[in-house]
Amino acid sequence: MNKSVSSSSVSTLFNPLSAGALTLANRIVMAPLTRNRAGAGLVPGPFAAEYYSQRATAGLIIAEATQISAQAQGYADTPGCYTDEQVAGWKKVTDAVHGKGGTIVVQLWHTGRVSHTSFQQDGAAPVAPSAIRANTKTFVAGQGFVDVSTPRALDLAEIPGIIADFRYASKRAIEAGFDGVELHGAHGYLLDAFLRDGTNHRTDRYGGSVENRARLLTEVTAACAAEIGADRLGVRISPVSTAGDSKDSQPQALFNRVVDDLNPIGLAYLHVVEGDTGGARDNIAFDYEALHARFDGVWMVNNGYTRQMSMDAVSHGRADLVSFGRLFMANPDLVRRLTESAPLNALMAPDTFYGGGAHGYTDYPFLDLLRADALTVAPIGV
Repeated sequence: MNKSVSSSSVSTLFNPLSAGALTLANRIVMAPLTRNRAGAGLVPGPFAAEYYSQRATAGLIIAEATQISAQAQGYADTPGCYTDEQVAGWKKVTDAVHGKGGTIVVQLWHTGRVSHTSFQQDGAAPVAPSAIRANTKTFVAGQGFVDVSTPRALDLAEIPGIIADFRYASKRAIEAGFDGVELHGAHGYLLDAFLRDGTNHRTDRYGGSVENRARLLTEVTAACAAEIGADRLGVRISPVSTAGDSKDSQPQALFNRVVDDLNPIGLAYLHVVEGDTGGARDNIAFDYEALHARFDGVWMVNNGYTRQMSMDAVSHGRADLVSFGRLFMANPDLVRRLTESAPLNALMAPDTFYGGGAHGYTDYPFLDLLRADALTVAPIGV
């Protein structure tokens, strides 16, 4: 597979890249960031177009995790991509990004057991592979972070509907002007929960063996690839992350199988979170290079990468793309800052991360606007 469109014999973080049907100006990716700013009808909020277009110099923007259905919601004010109003709202965002020369895909999720009855129709229980409550919290408007609700196990007859919801949302995403879709197969949400033996106690064809537990992610991916083209589709996985109360007894064997199943589909890229999301990169021993060797396509890495680590990973072939979350939150012109090794903005207060308006969202200063004595160096985030 010809990944690089660079003329250089040694790839760098700042070279262009072809990832499936996506042509990227550089290897620096904006990771998906939940910001809880959707409006009525879970339509992207009024500042979303500005927020994303400010960051259009990224080689690729992965827009925040976005529901495939009403049932898929797990947090307050997170957007969807399944109604006409939501699609129209996202079209304003994609038009703004494209107007500045950017490339943008959307991450589609079903939060599964990381949800709360207040988000479900008639106060129903969230759905999951098995009725095991996650030891984690979610964000509910007016209440802040609260314990998630105990889920119910999906009936076997309901699973085709979940697959259809992912497929339909991927279709609507392309109608909204996105260049592609990333499937959220990480962090304890529904697809990830099916993967892991700590959260999947099923005895049907979607439980038990590694092959069975990997089945839903593979079927969803194949369905979305059939809908929009595998060359416009990526998948995110987090082999050893404990986010969302994720647990598995043999993550290496599990994710070896996951990658073996995904590889033949011909994805645009695979997005791999190394270590514990937002935390230690070595929380559990794991051989990422062995995983990488099983995949023929574009390999994206995430979590705790510094500028030097990122450049080394790309130049030595350990990664084709590197995604950054918190740094893109705080630095709309992150590509320039990494290119020039310029100082970085510090993150604003945590109360601006989830919910609110423009403050802490679109008002981070660009490098040109900063006085020398106002520059603050912050560590590379995830």
